[in-house]
Amino acid sequence: MQDAREQPTTISVKVNPTDQQLATELFDHLGLSLSTAINIFIKKSIAEGGIPFEVKDPFYCAANQVELQRRFDELNRNQPQDNKPD
Repeated sequence: MQDAREQPTTISVKVNPTDQQLATELFDHLGLSLSTAINIFIKKSIAEGGIPFEVKDPFYCAANQVELQRRFDELNRNQPQDNKPD
């Protein structure tokens, strides 16, 4: 646990300028500074022992996988069959 007398340190994070602006506006609307929001994320991550929300690639979502399978099946149906004897 951090000692309350400990001086805060500065970290530098690279972020897309548009994302920074949108996040700043969002957190301002919630009454938080961007710095406070990041600190909340860090504290919550420490408390949970990991990222406090699910991180996943949308490519692997069920709907996308069904659509990909449908397209593969369609391609396979349209492929000429090799019926030559060996």
